[in-house]
Amino acid sequence: MDAPSASEVRELKFQRIAGWLRRDIDDGTRPPGSRLPTEQELARIWAVSVSTVRRAVDDLVADGLVVRRQGAGTFVRASRPDDAKRSLIGVIVPHGSFYYPQVLRGVEEVRAATGVRVQFATSDYQQPVEARLVQEMLDAEVDGLLLVPTLSGPESAEDYLHRLGGLPVPVVLMERRGRSLDDRTEYVCSHHEAGAYDAVRHLAALGHRAIGLALRSPSPTADPVTVGYRQAVAELGGEPVEFQAALNEWGPATADRCLSRLREAGCTAALCFGDRQAALLVSATRRAGLTVPGDLALVAYDDEIADLPDVPLTAVAPPKRLVGRTAAELLLSRLKDPGRAPHQVLVRPGITVRDSCGAKQPRESRTYAEV
Repeated sequence: MDAPSASEVRELKFQRIAGWLRRDIDDGTRPPGSRLPTEQELARIWAVSVSTVRRAVDDLVADGLVVRRQGAGTFVRASRPDDAKRSLIGVIVPHGSFYYPQVLRGVEEVRAATGVRVQFATSDYQQPVEARLVQEMLDAEVDGLLLVPTLSGPESAEDYLHRLGGLPVPVVLMERRGRSLDDRTEYVCSHHEAGAYDAVRHLAALGHRAIGLALRSPSPTADPVTVGYRQAVAELGGEPVEFQAALNEWGPATADRCLSRLREAGCTAALCFGDRQAALLVSATRRAGLTVPGDLALVAYDDEIADLPDVPLTAVAPPKRLVGRTAAELLLSRLKDPGRAPHQVLVRPGITVRDSCGAKQPRESRTYAEV
């Protein structure tokens, strides 16, 4: 797993602290009138800066959950007459250290703008854990759920999605969708097929005709990326050249094998899912006495750490923040109008141009996006 950026860690900590305090207030662990620990005490408990704690407490103040009293501390508000009017939304994502902090940031923007209450949890890609978290949130009487479902587990993807669609509260999926035309579950997803398609077309516009694909697996994104790649290659009159390895196998030796496969097939460019795999391929190219983009042009997929390698990576950038914001808005819309037709939304990724593809660019990177 790729390491999160410092800003993402700060964002996640602030959300976790605020969520922890909200849960304690909602379940009565911190009753009305009780005093919160000081910001310094919370900073020690969570091993974060006081400014991160202050941001979490500021959110509770804005929500009317707590009140600061000069010289005395911060206290749970004695009464909150508007609570019955404020929806409680449950949010479950696989983890908070990669990709999803930006999705959660989009959800947070809607929370801050509307005043809804939000309860966050992570499933660690474990379907049984996720099912338990869903039930806990239903027991807490959430009004709706935003969910990134784990589609590999004891239950088949089709059966699991069908069961989620039958929950007693509205559900909006994020970055996941059913494949059946009969599926009416609401979702907001990055259009990964289009992102991969656009990446191949971008490389083709730079003069490349033999374009390969390097994949990590398993991943629910690998299949749609492959679909978009194959369609673009077919339209260009080429033949697909694909290399795939398990996520835990990707290292220098695997990158060397990938480079050999691409070079043997005559590829002068490749789309790499994801950033880490592309960075490893840059190193493999250097070990082989070749250069990026001179001998092999690269486009990464995810744009999480694509700017960090020695050769900054051009990357497909899924609109993660927009996905979270749109999904939250969609769920609130459903709560206001339960009878409206289901919405299923695909948002097209952009391409952030850096050094690895060989495109001419201005001093700062360019991002092309369609929404």
